[in-house]
Amino acid sequence: MNVFQFIVQNRGEVMELTLEHLWMVAISTLLAVLIGIPLGILITRWPRWNKPVLGSANIIQTIPSLALFGFLLPVPWIGARADRLAILALTLYALLPLIRNTYAGITGVDASVLEAGRGMGMTNRQLLFQVELPLALGVIIAGVRVAAVISVGLATIAAAIGAGGLGEYIFRGLAMVNNQLILAGAIPAAALALLADVSLGWLEKRLNPS
Repeated sequence: MNVFQFIVQNRGEVMELTLEHLWMVAISTLLAVLIGIPLGILITRWPRWNKPVLGSANIIQTIPSLALFGFLLPVPWIGARADRLAILALTLYALLPLIRNTYAGITGVDASVLEAGRGMGMTNRQLLFQVELPLALGVIIAGVRVAAVISVGLATIAAAIGAGGLGEYIFRGLAMVNNQLILAGAIPAAALALLADVSLGWLEKRLNPS
């Protein structure tokens, strides 16, 4: 029996694990967007926060995923549930591309466009929401795209702490030295990453000013 026959015969369990995987990725990416984009805006307004914010996000990226799970275990309320812990870890990993792309998108807006807006009497707040963010939206979506793909891949590691997802098959297959089980988790996870990349890539192209 090949891996595709295995997936078809166990489609109920595969679908359940896929939905768990998607839920972790969706919630963590949403939280990262709600945190990362405001932080990216913050460092465009107060450059002195640039190094601390981007430096912290860079440091988080260098921490191995299993080590980060271990660091977060003692955190009250979070460490009590594996899914909460996994979502927090995925959120932290997704911050860097969102902060960096938001910053790059806003700072990349043509200065002459901003001057024209100021000449029309627009306030800094109006410039941000009516000029800078709309023009930077394509770059910001590119950050969301990277964050989502990262989260899909890292969510497989969450199975190591009992958070579920497609990583369950991968770790079960490793324990049993069963390539079929490993591929039953890896192939749907790769398909999810590809789907996220293609769909958000299409959105990014639509939002990029021509």
